[in-house]
Amino acid sequence: MNRPDDLQVVEFGLGSEVFAVPVKLVREILDYAPPAHVPNGPDHFVGLTDVRGQGVPTLDLRRRLGLEAIEPTLATRILILDIALPDRALTLGVVIDRVLSVSSYDAAQIEQAPDIGVRWKSQYITGVVRRETGFAVIIDAARIFTSQDAAMTGDESQLIDA
Repeated sequence: MNRPDDLQVVEFGLGSEVFAVPVKLVREILDYAPPAHVPNGPDHFVGLTDVRGQGVPTLDLRRRLGLEAIEPTLATRILILDIALPDRALTLGVVIDRVLSVSSYDAAQIEQAPDIGVRWKSQYITGVVRRETGFAVIIDAARIFTSQDAAMTGDESQLIDA
């Protein structure tokens, strides 16, 4: 049974690393299909994914975090996220290596993001949770996908300073 202070997350993998994003941000999880190419986007922008007739900007999270890109596998998925920004909602597709589980973290389990010893910029991390096999890194989706990505959605007036 979930308590009010529990955080429900979707845990997913990028290589051997485990990440988590709050369930409340995840609209759906799609099997991977190559997004439609759109020229001149940033390196981590892979194109548009058709989600029931809506073209959703899709990013490769590996590239966004500075990891090496890999070829999609049968386990590759696209998370469709609805991210609340200060002035609007942003819908993005995020390519991940694989979905691991839906889990609940007790608020007391969540440790503050470390300032050193993590390969990813700590401003993209809201916390870490110790698991039996290591750590799960809880990402801050609103911070990872800000100013540079707002430009590719075609609404440059809505840029956010990272």
